[in-house]
Amino acid sequence: MRISGLRWAIIGLIAVATIINYIDRNALAVMWPAVSRDIGATKEDYALLVTLFMISYAVGQSLFGKIFDKVGTRLGFAISIVIWSASIAAHALVRSLPLLGLLRVTLGVSEAGNWPGATKANALWFPARERALAQGIFNSGASIGAIISAPLVAFLFVGFGWRATFVVVGLFGILWLVPWIWLYKADPERHPWLGEEERRHILDAGGAAGPGAEPAGPTMGWGELLRYRQSWGIILSRFFLDPIWWLFVSWLPIYLAETFGFDVVQIGLFAWVPFVGAMLGALAGGWASGALIKRGWSLDAARKSVITAGGAIMLPALLLTMKAADPLSAVLLIAVILFGFQAAIGVIQTLPSDYFGGGAVGSLAGIGGTAAVAGTLITTWLVPAMTEISYAPIFALAAALVPLSIVSLWLLGGRVERIARA
Repeated sequence: MRISGLRWAIIGLIAVATIINYIDRNALAVMWPAVSRDIGATKEDYALLVTLFMISYAVGQSLFGKIFDKVGTRLGFAISIVIWSASIAAHALVRSLPLLGLLRVTLGVSEAGNWPGATKANALWFPARERALAQGIFNSGASIGAIISAPLVAFLFVGFGWRATFVVVGLFGILWLVPWIWLYKADPERHPWLGEEERRHILDAGGAAGPGAEPAGPTMGWGELLRYRQSWGIILSRFFLDPIWWLFVSWLPIYLAETFGFDVVQIGLFAWVPFVGAMLGALAGGWASGALIKRGWSLDAARKSVITAGGAIMLPALLLTMKAADPLSAVLLIAVILFGFQAAIGVIQTLPSDYFGGGAVGSLAGIGGTAAVAGTLITTWLVPAMTEISYAPIFALAAALVPLSIVSLWLLGGRVERIARA
């Protein structure tokens, strides 16, 4: 049996996992009024739960990066999604805040595995020319998940109540495992359903197409990875840039309510719009990087050009959002911001596979993800203090983070090419 375009089926299935990931993590926020009423929780309790989730998510990024490098992509995804699906389904059993807090911890740790796992799968299944587009397809799953999670969870809640809804969304991940285990028999060098022509394309691409995909290879320890300045370029760029995404994922509904007086229905009508821009940016950034390489640009020039262009799109839009006078202008400007963000971050997330072999990709992607969450926690704690009068100060801070991220890559990343290990 042979499956044509198997690599695209693999990354498409990972994108579906990402959609499920966002549905699961957002379910509590959508149903919080009912959950909090039933267990006697407050808004301050919710803030604590968000902090617990984010800290656990930071730990999980590095932990699962190492797990994926040790056990491989097939088993790594299975471990991650089984734990996060069980965690969200167990929310149905909650009667008190301590149990809910524990489940947010296990959910955060396990959901984090999706990102280093996707980056590792990308490195294994795609040559350099296609890697950014594959990452864009994966990242578009996050945007689609953000678009559909609120209406889907609300629909299930109306029909079944909040406890049964947690069980239903938990089942989504378990069902996803069936096609994953069936399709992902092995990595590309040994997969029995991969045609020889596609296998050669994946493993042996050269010339204008860039280097081929990476075999799993030996793992690298965190200490060894951190000796390279290129690793620090990735870590710092994500530390500065990722908080912009989470600013809007976490605070957009509250921004619309406090700035424009929106109720729940109005938030539902407007809050999905920016994530359409994010989805388009994820695909556009990945396509542009591959198209430039195909035209003869070096890997270094193609990657840095798209990342810098994404930053150039974000910066003025963030500054204009400071003075957005009406909700339509605001959500359209935020859509532009998230377009630029996803165009840039998708390419940044391919850099571990550009710099290092397959055995180090998951680990470095995980460290970068942990740095991203650390930056996000700092901005999350700043939002309440900086938005007492308006949201302009926090948007100004976000605008300042953009050049810091881009400059970190340019100064520390050096030329984007395979690093010869010492």
